[in-house]
This record gives sequence, C-alpha cells and structure tokens, in this order.
Amino acid sequence: MFLKFDNERVRSLKEILKQQYAIIDIGSNTMRLVIYEKQNGGFYKEIENTKVVARLRNYLIDGVLNEEGIEVLLQTLFQFQESTRFHQLHHVLCVATATIRQSENQEEIKKLVEGQTDFTLRVLSEYEEARYGYLAVMNSTSFSEGITVDIGGGSTEVTYFRNREILEYHSFPFGALSLKQQFIKGDIPTKDELEGMQQYLEFQFRTLPWLINKKLPLIAIGGSARNLVKIHQNLICYPIAGLHLYKMKEEDIESVKEELEKLSFIELQKLEGLAKDRADTIIPAVEVFHTLVNVIEAPAFVLSRKGLREGVFYEELTKDLGISYYPNVVEESLHLLSHEYEMDMEFVIQLIKHGRLICKQLEEIGLISMTVKDWEVFHQAAKVFNIGKYIDEEASRLHTFYLLANKTIDGMMHKDRVRLALIASYKSKMLFKQHLSPFEGWFDKSEQKKIRLLGAVLQFSATLNVRQRSLIDTISITESEEGLTFKVLCEQSALAEKVQAEKQKKQLERVLKTNINLLFELKH
Repeated sequence: MFLKFDNERVRSLKEILKQQYAIIDIGSNTMRLVIYEKQNGGFYKEIENTKVVARLRNYLIDGVLNEEGIEVLLQTLFQFQESTRFHQLHHVLCVATATIRQSENQEEIKKLVEGQTDFTLRVLSEYEEARYGYLAVMNSTSFSEGITVDIGGGSTEVTYFRNREILEYHSFPFGALSLKQQFIKGDIPTKDELEGMQQYLEFQFRTLPWLINKKLPLIAIGGSARNLVKIHQNLICYPIAGLHLYKMKEEDIESVKEELEKLSFIELQKLEGLAKDRADTIIPAVEVFHTLVNVIEAPAFVLSRKGLREGVFYEELTKDLGISYYPNVVEESLHLLSHEYEMDMEFVIQLIKHGRLICKQLEEIGLISMTVKDWEVFHQAAKVFNIGKYIDEEASRLHTFYLLANKTIDGMMHKDRVRLALIASYKSKMLFKQHLSPFEGWFDKSEQKKIRLLGAVLQFSATLNVRQRSLIDTISITESEEGLTFKVLCEQSALAEKVQAEKQKKQLERVLKTNINLLFELKH
C-alpha cells in the first residue's frame, strides 16, 4: 500500500514538472523570470513575468563584473528563487547573455550562483543568443526570408534567414546601454554625440556584406523594439491592441526619432509608451534600428514580441518532435485558439465543407473569383467563426470581432488579423461598417467586398448545421433569370436548418446582388 502511494506521488510530481516551465534571462540591462503553465488545450500560458532592472553592464569594469554587480545578480536571483520555490519548480533554465559572457570572472560567477541558489547558470555563446532569437521569430511569424535584430543592453545580434533556415549570424559588442555609456555623457545626447553614434553604427553594420542593400524585412526583438512600437502606436492613436507583428516603415521610425530628440529627459521619462527605466537608452536603440533599416534598405520594420526567452522555450517544446520550429505558425496558432475557446471541431468541418461547395459553384457560375489567398483566409475564418459565443451567446459577433482583432495570433500581421475578425464576426453590412470604421484606408473596395462575401458565405453555411447534426449531404447551385437556386440535399428532415437558412440568405443575396431560392430535399 505504501509503495502504491509513493508511486502515485512520483507520477503526480512528474505531472507538476510537465505542467509548469520557467526561464530566467540574465541580460545586461534587465533580469527577468517567466513562468509558463500548460493549459487544457495544450497551449502554455504565462502565469508570472517578473522584471528587475539590474543593469549589470554598469558593474562590468575592465572586463570584470565587480563585487557590487555580483551582489546585485545574487540578490535578484534570491528574489526569483522565492517564486520558483512557491511554484515547486525543480527545472528552471537560467541563461545569461553579453555582460556575463564578456566577464573574465564568469567561472567564479557560475560557481557562486550554483553554490548559493537553486539555479545552474548557463552562459550563452554569441551564436546561441542569435539562434534563440531566430527560433523565436520562426515559431511566431510567417516570414520565409528576412533579417532579425535583437538589441540587448550590451550586445546586438543579427541573423539572416532564407527558406526559414538561418544562413548568417553576427553579434556586435554593443547594445543600447553600452552605446549610451560610450557616446552620451549626459542623460540625453547632444547633436555631436548623435552624429558620432550614427557614424559608428553605419560603419559597424556595413562590415557585414550580407546586410547591405538586402531589401528584406527587418524583424526586431527585445524590450527596446517593444518600446519603439508602443511609442509609435500612441503617437498615431492605433485602433487595436497588440505589439507582436506590428509593422512600421523607415519614415515611421524617423518620426519617432525626431519626436524623442525634441524632449527633455524628464519629458522622456513621462512619455506614453516608454518604460521609465529605458528613458536614457531609447534614443541609442532607435538609432540602431533606423541605421540598420537604411543599411538593409528594409521595406518594413516588424516587431516580434517573442525573443530569446521564447526561443529557449520553443527549443524545449519542439525537441521531442524532432523539429526546431512549427511548419505553419498561423495554423498552429488558430488550432490552439480554437481549443482555448472550445470550438466544436465537427461544426468547423461541416462549415468548411458547405462553404467550399457554395464558393466553388458560385465561382463556376462566374459570380465570384477565389484566389489561393482567399481560400486560405476562408479556412482560417471558418476555424474561429463566431468564436465569441464562448464569452456570451447574445453578443457573440461583437465579442468575436474584438477578440480576434485584439488578440495576438502568431504568424498573422495586424491587417490580416482584422480581416479575419471581420469575416469570422460577419452578421450584416451595418455591423461590418461599424467594425470597419476605425480602420480607414486599411482595405480597398474590392477587399471589403471579398470580406463581406466570405463572411456571408460562412454565416449562411452555419445555418445548414444549426442543430449540429450534419444533416446536409450536398448543395448544388443553378442560375436562372429569377436568380440562384440552392438545392440542398438532406440525409433526413432539416426543417430547423431551412428556417434559419431562409432568415440568413438575405446577407448573401445583398453581397451577390441576386435573389436566392432555397430547395431542401430528402436524399433518396
């Protein structure tokens, strides 16, 4: 009996270890503890994120982390240890980057950490730091080719990837904090100091031929990039939430740069979107981004909110699968989202089946045309159609739009996210216009028409399985002078489905600008 109880305790402990996962990231500017917990749908939710502005770089004197810096490091780890012990975490990855890597006394530091805390310190090489940033980008974006940049406090990592494989990497021995120390004497830079820093950065980046005139998107990770995006979103009153995959042009970075350089240090500390502890390093960081965008001639600057910590986390998640990144990030994200909000997968299958039948036949008749992209968007929207009913059935379309437009969906740019939200929440032209109103200029007339078409098709298709019994066998569409006839062949009586379809067909009629006659027949 005792042995059985003991085995159950062992199994229980293994389950606890499997459900929670923690990473400590020791950077040159900040130290952070992040704890993830596995949810029922198989996805991991961040349950704790503790940041300490340790600024270890300030204690790196002549290549040695001094005693005061070591004490700051240990005291912060003791603070993190309280959390990891509370959560009974026995496997915590503790990684350090540039400052510890550049410390001549790193072996002494590692021994002190291991001897005085629960953690084993792993010092990442330049390649590992660059690779983990790349892995984060691969697992949270859909780019097949691009340049990544990660500005830390004491180093800047860049990588070049093509066909989602890393081909080049480099670690520059400067970061936002070390640039501030090297070029700026006061809290904010003078004109001469700015020019000196610009020239230095231009020279450094042009030492790498694979960066020059590459004309590829620059994907940025790290706290400085997040702050740049937050500032820009506040300046333009951006209509939706979320930082991940926010896109800026060179002139957008230039406008933020000009705005920052107008402000006093006190004004910088109060600036909406800028963390107070980054007030003295944001200008050097933005200068790095601006210079790099110009050297690359990047058509877009894109933020990846997922960085080094997530790269380490993704490696742990995927190593048992024999892959280093998910092959289709958007599909994986929508799969997890549908599980999180308890979408009925059988309903989704029927929705796709009926919607495809309708679209294909409308295309054959010549009333619509569907591109490869249209089909992709159609399938994505079907997987999350009316997902807001999980929150409230009565206002489900409002919740659907708000949720999808504002929730981070890995791999999906913001415009695509809003498009998805408009289709999956479609109910009427009036509600569509209401949802669209904050996004003036985002979608042209032809895009709006296609969004309404796909939304109306999905809404109509949903009525054909209103009781979720999969009664509809097939649909055939014919055209005449009176309009369209939808012949719906049923496995058994589908009176409820017919009633709902008659109610909802008007939305499809308005988009197609024709009458629709419904014929429901039993399959013989």
